[in-house]
Amino acid sequence: MKKTIIISALALGFAFSSSNAATSVETNQFSAIIKSKSDVSPFCLSIVKGDFETVKTLIELGADVNTKSNGMTPAMYAAKYNRMDILELLVKHGAELKKKFERGLTAMDYAKQSHAKDAMAYLKNLS
Repeated sequence: MKKTIIISALALGFAFSSSNAATSVETNQFSAIIKSKSDVSPFCLSIVKGDFETVKTLIELGADVNTKSNGMTPAMYAAKYNRMDILELLVKHGAELKKKFERGLTAMDYAKQSHAKDAMAYLKNLS
C-alpha cells in the first residue's frame, strides 16, 4: 500500500512539473508577442488607427513628429496607412519626409509599398 501511494505521489509531482514547464514556455512566447507589439509608440499606433484627434492632441502636448518608433517615423506610418489628414498635420508640424532610417526607406517608399495612392500623390507634390 505504501509503495502505491509513493508511486502515485511521484507521478502526480511529475504531472505538475510538466504542466508548469508548458505554462512557462507559453508565457515566454506570449511575452515575445507582447514585446513586439509594444515596440510601436502610442503616438504611431494612433496614426495607424487613423485617430486624428489623439495625434493632434499629442502633437499639441509636445510629441516629436520625427521620433522613430520601431524603425519608422510617424510620417512613414501615415504614408504607409494612407492617413492623409494625419500626414498633412505631421508635415505642417515639421515632419521630415525624405529622411531614411533603419530599413533605408522614406515615407514615399512606404506609400509605394502599400499602394497608398493619395499619400503618394501628396508626397510627390511636396517634392
